[in-house]
Amino acid sequence: MSLQWTAVATFLYAEVFLVLLLCIPFISPKRWNSIFKSRIIKAITLYGNTAFMVAIAILVFLLIDAFREVRKYSVTEKVDLANHPTAIEHIHMKLFRAQRNEYIAGFALLLCLLLRRLATLLSQQASLMASNEAFKKQAEGASNAAKKYMEDNEMLQEKLREAGLELPEAGKKGPGPQEENKTLKEEVKSLKEELEATKKALQKSDNDVRAMKKQSANLTVEYDRLLEEHSKLLVTHTHTHTHTHTHTHTHTHTHTHTKISKTRI
Repeated sequence: MSLQWTAVATFLYAEVFLVLLLCIPFISPKRWNSIFKSRIIKAITLYGNTAFMVAIAILVFLLIDAFREVRKYSVTEKVDLANHPTAIEHIHMKLFRAQRNEYIAGFALLLCLLLRRLATLLSQQASLMASNEAFKKQAEGASNAAKKYMEDNEMLQEKLREAGLELPEAGKKGPGPQEENKTLKEEVKSLKEELEATKKALQKSDNDVRAMKKQSANLTVEYDRLLEEHSKLLVTHTHTHTHTHTHTHTHTHTHTHTKISKTRI
């Protein structure tokens, strides 16, 4: 066996060992996931994609070469057995080696793809198991909370019964959708009517307020006019009274002076 095919066979044996190792049942996917996320594996996987593509390209090239060799040595009718009596054994030996190389390259390529897919599935299964546990804990918490709420509801119902309040029956069916829709329409209609009546009352109140404001303004003007007339009358009356008092005083003084003059005479 040549050097390159010895390397391919060694690579195939290593792949078989890794596949068997990954299929061991007592190693959980969580353990494999923790191994895949370790520092060593992460350091290897930094260049893992490039190495994987290079390995796939080499194996495909060797598989094509082995297939070509098999086709080359599969034709035995053209061999001249008269001149070369041992040629048929030589061709069969070459054909056997070509077929062996073809199987080695094919299985190595298949297991290389299988290993990558198997590692991906193990990682996904570990993630799903972790999510499942989280959902399970969440469901248990929700179930406990629901039980607690049911107990609180029962306690509240008991307290309401003790207080003498009637509770609706649990099995009693409520009104259907059509009845609810009809009820809602009637409520909307009554609300619209109330809104129209409120609008009319508001408009009437606005008109009354405006009329009262106008009447108040007129009363204020009239009051100002009356107050002004009263002031004028008061001034006129005061002036007249003063004039009359002065005239009376003058007349009295004249009469007294005349009387004194007559007495002297």
